[in-house]
Amino acid sequence: MDGLIFTADERIEAMMLVRRLRSEVGGLLGDKDYSNVFKLLKAALKADGVKRDVFGLNPVVTSLQTAVIGVEEIGLKRDGVLAILLYSLTADSDVVDRMFGGSVARIIHGLGKIQELYKKNPVIESENFRNLLLSFAEDMRVILVMIADRVNLMRQIRDTDNVEAKTEVSQEASYLYAPLAHKLGLYKLKSELEDLSLKYLEHDAYYMIKDKLNATKKSRDAYIERFIEPIDKKLTDAGFKFHMKGRTKSIHSIWQKMKKQQCGFEGVYDLFAIRIILDSPQELEKVQCWQVFAIITDMYQPNPKRMRDWLSVPKSNGYESLHITVLGPEGKWVEVQIRTERMDEIAERGLAAHWRYKGVKGESGVDDWLNSIRTALENKDDMQVIDQFKMDLYEDEVFVFTPKGDLVKFPKGATVLDFAYRIHTNIGNHCVGAKIGGKAVTFRYVMKNGDQIDVLTSAAQRPKQEWLNIVKTSRAKSKIRMALKDQMIKDGAYAKEMFERRLKNRKIELEESTVSHLIKKLGFKEANDFYRHMADGSLDVNQVIDKYQELLRYDNNAGTQQASRSAEGFSYDNPNEELARSSDDVLVIDRNLKGVEYSLAKCCNPIYGDDVFGFVTVNGGIKIHRNDCPNAPELRKRFGYRIVKAKWSGKGSSQYSITLKVIGNDDIGIVNNITSIIAKEEKIMMRNINIDSHDGLFSGNLTVNVDDTSRLEQLIKKIRNVKGVKQVIRI
Repeated sequence: MDGLIFTADERIEAMMLVRRLRSEVGGLLGDKDYSNVFKLLKAALKADGVKRDVFGLNPVVTSLQTAVIGVEEIGLKRDGVLAILLYSLTADSDVVDRMFGGSVARIIHGLGKIQELYKKNPVIESENFRNLLLSFAEDMRVILVMIADRVNLMRQIRDTDNVEAKTEVSQEASYLYAPLAHKLGLYKLKSELEDLSLKYLEHDAYYMIKDKLNATKKSRDAYIERFIEPIDKKLTDAGFKFHMKGRTKSIHSIWQKMKKQQCGFEGVYDLFAIRIILDSPQELEKVQCWQVFAIITDMYQPNPKRMRDWLSVPKSNGYESLHITVLGPEGKWVEVQIRTERMDEIAERGLAAHWRYKGVKGESGVDDWLNSIRTALENKDDMQVIDQFKMDLYEDEVFVFTPKGDLVKFPKGATVLDFAYRIHTNIGNHCVGAKIGGKAVTFRYVMKNGDQIDVLTSAAQRPKQEWLNIVKTSRAKSKIRMALKDQMIKDGAYAKEMFERRLKNRKIELEESTVSHLIKKLGFKEANDFYRHMADGSLDVNQVIDKYQELLRYDNNAGTQQASRSAEGFSYDNPNEELARSSDDVLVIDRNLKGVEYSLAKCCNPIYGDDVFGFVTVNGGIKIHRNDCPNAPELRKRFGYRIVKAKWSGKGSSQYSITLKVIGNDDIGIVNNITSIIAKEEKIMMRNINIDSHDGLFSGNLTVNVDDTSRLEQLIKKIRNVKGVKQVIRI
């Protein structure tokens, strides 16, 4: 081996680890396996492909250390061990497949995929990331290798100077690897990961608790014995079959309790914990648990606030047990858990593992799958049995990233539109597509595991009926239905207002009973449907009004039959009737206008006297625009059905804000001359002035309040007459 890579100590340690590994795995690794690994190692060293990590650790030595942990503490066999040894040497799965087999190559491929996943900088604290990790791993041994690697890394970085990397590694160990180790039944490794994380992240807290535990170990063990002894006698005398476990909480658990309860070490109630496990027939389980509970609480004073009854009503995840904290000898609090062998089996097999039942939600499918793996480990079966556990568990789910790295879970087949509605209803309503890896996609794009979705929106976008066929999630469907319903209500309200306004303009009396008659006559059961069809153009408003007049005459007994008359008896009295009809539907803008919500558009700032039109917005209100508004052509072209004729009523009685752009020579005093003109004008107030000069010219925006267009035109004419002013434009 190259001396530039290995120090003398590392050489010695590597040789010792190889011998230890050979001893542990026995004949599972053949001579050919060892020679092939050595061959790849020599090639990697020669190509300078083996580098120390951020902590300065030799990857070959750490791989051997990890392999020993994998064999001794997890139960990995040939393929898992080879994957650990080879991962730092080669990423060529074809070479690995040819030399060691497809199973080893698959594990290495899974490790590579997870490294790619990490590059997306996900939020590792989320449970969704744990699930995505599992779905990416494909082969469960990938997760086992990662746990072994993280345990080894946490052991090796105690004295490192790279504090930043040490902190990141420790946080991941706490949030990600410890929960996974617990789910797999690797309790010893789980506790070690948690305790080492605490040691590196909160050094003072760790050593404070450790010192206190060391100082009290003998007395604590003796105390547990004294506590258990009378209970043992009482339960035996009562004829129960049982066994008891006594334990002290881990340093990490004690610290979490101290923080949660905001107390010192001495204030942790359940520093001691006793578990009483009854061998009971299922039909007597509850009775016997409560009998034991009665015996314990007769012997020791219980704390009613610390009593937890998951026997009468089990947790939603199936967890059953009685928990009580009692005051033992010397005034010390001890938690006692009472359960049966069956209940203990359910709890221990992961259905109610700590990282689920302490507030972190879990997936039942994940539990079943991981527990199957754990059973294989406990039985020390050949690890090949794990090959059958493919991630069919996640064949119905995909996990995708937000731009910030948060993970969100969706059913398989979900689209970008589903994602948009998950983020926010307004984002969904205006979604036009997304960017994924810098590439634009439509909102119909079906998301894939690991996609990072950046939603694109447009203010002009509106939900449509066909969107219901694009989305998969019930959340998105309900949001779309709600938006469509709101739009229907707004369209219906606008149509109703338009119908009533046209009747008023044509001086036709509005009778609610006749409107109801009309709605039924036209075949509608609901008034909303009637107005909605009028809004979308399915019903012609003029024809509806003619029908309404006919019914109104009938309802008022005006529909009596008259003698027929010849056409010669008629003359066309009003040649301008068609023109009058075309101008019937005019919105008269008056400060006293009721029943219609309107506002002046900011894009063109209309004022009294301007030729204007109304535009019905998506919110149901009406925006008043000037006829020469820069947006008018597009509005008329795309949304002609939402244009309403409008005119001003009476005299201007309000002050309107308008902006004038003035361009002229940058002469001394020209700005003063302009502002003095405005100051002298009655009922005109200057609100703002912004002047910029360049190359002998000045350009400025003047914002003033005026009553109407006639005053504005007078003001513009006066400013144009100022010497040096070249142009005055209303904007």
